Amino acid sequence: MRIILKLSGEALAGEKKTGFSEDVVRAVCLQIKEVAKKNEVAVVIGGGNFWRGRTSEHMDRVKADQIGMLATVMNCLYVSEILRSEGVDTEIMTPFACSTFTKLFNKDEALKGMKAGKVVFFAGGTGHPYFSTDMGIVLKAAEIEADAVLLAKSIDGVYDDDPSKNPNAKKFDEISLEEVVKRGLKVVDTTASAFALENKIPFLVFDLNEENSIVKALSGKFNGTRVTS
Repeated sequence: MRIILKLSGEALAGEKKTGFSEDVVRAVCLQIKEVAKKNEVAVVIGGGNFWRGRTSEHMDRVKADQIGMLATVMNCLYVSEILRSEGVDTEIMTPFACSTFTKLFNKDEALKGMKAGKVVFFAGGTGHPYFSTDMGIVLKAAEIEADAVLLAKSIDGVYDDDPSKNPNAKKFDEISLEEVVKRGLKVVDTTASAFALENKIPFLVFDLNEENSIVKALSGKFNGTRVTS
């Protein structure tokens, strides 16, 4: 099975809320190592532990988005190195040149690396402003023909309303992408949801903080929401 795992930048920071928590990252990497034994794995990481959009209304949107892209590169460099320290080969690819830090994205090289057992990191989003990390995920999922996107969040699935505000919000065990788009549910952003629907890209949405949640997502013990294509 070929999967793309999406991690939030905030999740990597742990209780500090910014930067990295090595204990948290290492625990995540041990799960990735386990999953990569039987699956082809790519990883996308958000940049929210360093940067979230414009910090000032006077800041140009393009520049703000470029800073966000670089934040995702830093995160991938860090997580990749922790994973390598656990004995897993990795590769980091970006849609723009980053000197010798990363390699330019190439579908054939990415698939070759994954088939060889490497965990391939897709950093830098789409490489263009005005597109979120969500859009970068679904684009890469389509390009590498991933079987599923695993969304590791701070919530245990998809709800019909915000459970932090509505205690009666209903959690879905399974829901179709068509219904997600119709209801305007925030699995990924609206543009990414529409693209996923058009290209039949399913999601597994789960709580990263649950013990062994990444491993469980690919087993019969999955406790999150399946978003079907």
